[in-house]
Amino acid sequence: MSAEKTIRITLVRSLVGYPQTQRVTARGLGLGKPGSSVVRLDNPSIRGMVQKIIHVVKVEEVTK
Repeated sequence: MSAEKTIRITLVRSLVGYPQTQRVTARGLGLGKPGSSVVRLDNPSIRGMVQKIIHVVKVEEVTK
């Protein structure tokens, strides 16, 4: 039984003043207001989105 890795992504700063592409990326991850967090599978596409907005998010591994 292989458990898939998951990560918790938390928006720690507002996206006001950042480029529209970064705001769209945060929305695509499911992040809205600062303080909101989501749990997503740890795969290359999600990691790429996180890397684009790494300066405004906090990433933690989730253990089950």
